[in-house]
Amino acid sequence: MKATRRALLGAALATPAIAAFAQDWPGRSVRIIVPYPPGGPTDIVGRVTAAGLQAELGSPFVVENRAGAGGSIGAGEASRAAPDGATFMVNASAHVIVPHLQRNMPFDSLADFTPVTEIVKLPLVLVVNDAETVRSVAELIALARAQPGRISYASSSIGGAPHLAGEMFKLMTRTDITHIPYRGSGPALQDLLGGTVQVMFDSLASASSHIRPGGLRALAVTTTERLPAYPELPTVAEAGVPGYEISTWYGMWGPKNLPPALAARMQQAVARVVAATDPKARFAAMGANPVASTPADFARFVGTEYARWGQLVRDADIKGE
Repeated sequence: MKATRRALLGAALATPAIAAFAQDWPGRSVRIIVPYPPGGPTDIVGRVTAAGLQAELGSPFVVENRAGAGGSIGAGEASRAAPDGATFMVNASAHVIVPHLQRNMPFDSLADFTPVTEIVKLPLVLVVNDAETVRSVAELIALARAQPGRISYASSSIGGAPHLAGEMFKLMTRTDITHIPYRGSGPALQDLLGGTVQVMFDSLASASSHIRPGGLRALAVTTTERLPAYPELPTVAEAGVPGYEISTWYGMWGPKNLPPALAARMQQAVARVVAATDPKARFAAMGANPVASTPADFARFVGTEYARWGQLVRDADIKGE
C-alpha cells in the first residue's frame, strides 16, 4: 500500500512538471526524421511541416533524411530516440504496411511509437512515360495483356501505398507487370522520366511538376472522385477497373513514451501550420487534404490502417523482396 501511495504521489507530482515542460517546449532544435530520400512526397510533407513549425514555434525544426529498407532505417532511429520532444518522425502509410511484408523488423510499428497526428491525405496518380503510346487505362491493360512482363512499374519503396497500388492494379486487371522498387519517389521518377521503367503510381506531390509541362502522361487518379485540380482525369474505377480505390496518407509520430502533453502540444502546432496560408497553399498544390487529427484519433486510425493493409497483403499474396 505504501509503495502504491508513493507511486501515485510521484505521478501526481510529475504531471504538473510534464505539463510545464510541454509549455516551455521546444526551446531548442528539433529533429524531424524522414525515412526516405529528398524529393519525394514524404520529404515534401516533412519539409513543409517543419518550416511551418519553425515559424509557429520559433525554434529550428531540422529535417533529416534517413533512407533505406522501405523506411525501416529512419523509423528505427526515431523509435530509439529519447521521448523528450527533440525527435519526431514524418512518415507515410508505409509505416503500417511494411511490417506485413518484412520479417524480423527492428521495431514494432505500433508499440514503439507515439502517434501524434495525421498531417495530410493524398491521392495517387497513374502516370506513364510520355514516350509510351498508351493514352488510357484501357490501352495500358491491353498492352500488358498482349505483352506479359514487358511493362515495369516503379514504386518509391517496397510496401508503400504506390507499391500496393500497383499490386492491386495487377490483381484486379489480371495483368503481368513487373515491380521495380526504389529508395524513394525521387529516384523512381528519374528512371520513369528516363524510360527505364514505363509506369508509376505516384502522389501528385512529386509527379505534378512533370505532368502538364511534359515528360509524364497522367492516365487516372486512384481515388473514388476526380480531383478539382485535374478534372479531365478519370478515376481508375471510371477508366475500366470497377471498385479500384487507394490513397496514401502522411503522419507524425514521436518515440515510445512521449509524454501526452508533448504530443498534444505538437499536434496543436501542426493543426495551426496546416491551416496557415502558405502551407495550406503548398499542400493544396500537391492535391493534399489537411487532417491534423488529435493523438487519440490518429492512434485509432493507425490501428485500423494496420489491420486493413495487412488484410490486403494477405488477400493479394504480396511478398516482400
